[in-house]
Amino acid sequence: MTGKLYVVGIGPGDPELMTLKSIRILKKTPCIFVPKGREEGTSLALSIVRKELSLDGKEIVEAYFPMVKTAPHPSPLATGERGNVGGPLPRGEREVLQANDLDLKWNEIVESVLGRIDKGIDVAFITIGDPGIYSTFFYLYDKLLERMPGLAIEIVPGISSINAAAARAGLYLGLGNERIAILPANYLDNLEETLEKFDTVVLMKVSKVFTTVRDLLVRMNRAAEATYVVRAGMDDERVYRDIGQVKEDDLNYFSLMIVRKG
Repeated sequence: MTGKLYVVGIGPGDPELMTLKSIRILKKTPCIFVPKGREEGTSLALSIVRKELSLDGKEIVEAYFPMVKTAPHPSPLATGERGNVGGPLPRGEREVLQANDLDLKWNEIVESVLGRIDKGIDVAFITIGDPGIYSTFFYLYDKLLERMPGLAIEIVPGISSINAAAARAGLYLGLGNERIAILPANYLDNLEETLEKFDTVVLMKVSKVFTTVRDLLVRMNRAAEATYVVRAGMDDERVYRDIGQVKEDDLNYFSLMIVRKG
């Protein structure tokens, strides 16, 4: 008998925003995989769960996901066709090497998950927010099913940082036939066009490009329509209704900006 894999969204940070179903599943699952962004760091997701549940007697497995961009397709370098050439690599080839390193890391995690599933052990993979919104788990999804096509996977939705940030800021995201766009800001090229087309734009991962986004909104005379939320649902949550007041120290990976047409 093989085990089952649960992919559990645990909400944005406030343990009280964990769903009843997520708590029930984590209580009964003997092994929990917890993602983290630094090898030497700790898991924020795990710290959230610990505030709500006792994890005594459970196997906790840390899954390290390096936070780097990846290239979508292999290059001659990745397939060994480049040859031994000295000097620094062009940016595109560096990204391919990073992608290959990430692929090895993801395969290690897949092996670790399936090793327990093969033994009949149920496994929960926890993820901050909702598993379907920019979640680390889906880097593994296809690999898991390629290795074990009959694997039973149940995805348990969670409250996302988008919902939590809007609620804490007292904003609605859409009414009637209004259009909503949710975008990773640091990958976006045509932000001005997007802001014109949609009634609400949610910019994820905005901290690295915050100044660029703020300058654009000022040029468009729309800075007053923007709300910046840092660490929504966490103990040190902050909401800025005037993005002109945001300082460099206020920029955080766990932040987003909501822009609503006035």
